[in-house]
Amino acid sequence: MKAVILAGGRGTRLSEETSVRPKPMVPVGDRPIIQHIMEHYAHFGITEFVVALGYMGDQISDHLLELQRRSRLGLDEAGPDQWTLELVDTGLDTDTGGRVRRLAPYLGDQTFMLTYGDGVADVDLQRLLAFHVAHGRLATVTAVHPPPRFGQLHLDGDQVVRFDEKPMNESLINGGFFVLEPSVIDLIDGDDTAFQLDPLNRLVARGELMAYRHESFWQCMDTARDKEYLDALWESGEVPWQPWRADLSSRSGAPSR
Repeated sequence: MKAVILAGGRGTRLSEETSVRPKPMVPVGDRPIIQHIMEHYAHFGITEFVVALGYMGDQISDHLLELQRRSRLGLDEAGPDQWTLELVDTGLDTDTGGRVRRLAPYLGDQTFMLTYGDGVADVDLQRLLAFHVAHGRLATVTAVHPPPRFGQLHLDGDQVVRFDEKPMNESLINGGFFVLEPSVIDLIDGDDTAFQLDPLNRLVARGELMAYRHESFWQCMDTARDKEYLDALWESGEVPWQPWRADLSSRSGAPSR
């Protein structure tokens, strides 16, 4: 099975970082976030990656190829030497759906996975795939709770009677980590199509989109505050998006850029 990673956007909400590098290359700890994502997929045996490049895509290509080279030479931790990489320039200004459509020649006629290049989670990808196969529809999206950002005040009139520090948000949002059948690509009109808009709405209208509920860790990196939070987790050694390797923060991968 192939995993598609959308890594071509400009990341304007994180401009303090993305003025000099693409968002997937922004480091968390000692490695860029895209590497964290790929290590997660590889842990579940998914090592065929199709990466949709765009903005400053050469930095992503250079890093991944160097990571693979060093692994093959035994200079860094094992794993990336077994990865298959398809690094595809999908255009500078192509939207997310357009990028997926441009990858069609690399995906064939098999089920594939898809995620964004700026979010990490401890999603069990084998359970996700089993859920997708069991329901038999065209698409599965991982539904997650957005991380709480603000404390909540409970009032009696104007008097505060309780304060909850960042309570759990009960709503669910699109957390990426999709499983898709190849015919989903036919629902994408062209380069200007945002995958999360028309294609997903068309799937909803046809009853072909199912949600895999993920109740555990998920975090995107949209802002400097998000990056600081992920860095703090890394420095603590907790690394909740890779619980199988609690010692990851003490080990070195290829140098970040």
